[in-house]
Amino acid sequence: MDIRYSIHADHLKMMATEEMRKHLLVENLFEPDKLTMVYSHIDRIIVGGVCPVAKAVSPGVTKALGVDYFLQRRELGIINIGAEGVVTVDGTDYDLKYKECLYVGMGAKELSFKSINGANPAKFYFNSAPAHATYPTTKITKDSAQKVVLGTQEGANKRQIFQCIHPSVLQSCQLVMGFTELEKGSVWNTMPCHTHDRRMEVYCYFEMPENSLVFHLFGEPKETRHMVMRNEQAVISPSWSIHSGVGTSNYTFIWGMVGENQTFTDMDDVPMSEMK
Repeated sequence: MDIRYSIHADHLKMMATEEMRKHLLVENLFEPDKLTMVYSHIDRIIVGGVCPVAKAVSPGVTKALGVDYFLQRRELGIINIGAEGVVTVDGTDYDLKYKECLYVGMGAKELSFKSINGANPAKFYFNSAPAHATYPTTKITKDSAQKVVLGTQEGANKRQIFQCIHPSVLQSCQLVMGFTELEKGSVWNTMPCHTHDRRMEVYCYFEMPENSLVFHLFGEPKETRHMVMRNEQAVISPSWSIHSGVGTSNYTFIWGMVGENQTFTDMDDVPMSEMK
């Protein structure tokens, strides 16, 4: 498991491109039969991915977690962005198709991931956060998620938001998670931008056509930076940072938030006139 430490805003100002990518970018999420995990000291979120091909894959336990099993003191959100697969939680199988989500409550002892067809494998993307209580393991489909439509075609940001792990859908300790689909002709996400000092956020970009890019914007509103993102890569955003992006075509991204509260609309908007 890769360990990443927190970054102060003043530190970011001194970073070159490769150093920023080393601290914030999560690559190689879906290597065959391997579970990729990045542990960030920013609110102690774990970001990861698994692509089971020839066998079922289970998370291990490292010294960094200090527990007997992975979800002893954590909750977990999973979204499948590959072919059909199965997540097994304490002997119960949960079938996950494309863009279906599973919330797993704290205390689940046995956890494994497998594909229905290894020749066309599932790709399970996940976020995990420290938890203080146990809530029921629940599957969320696109139909059962809360849907929000925002943006305009004129603003190149027309999009549909699917809130999967969200207080209006199910109860969790602190994890909030879902995905946003941009319509054809729309390329901007989260602009005008905002910060929310009460929560950090992670984006995972996918459904990007071959040779397309997303320029992910981050940093303080008056000291912005950018990172070039490719398909099926994730980026960690500290709570003091904006998190926005523009692509060379439309795309979809999974967002996951961890922190002080779960209020989706609790944000500090940044006027366009203050951006630098």
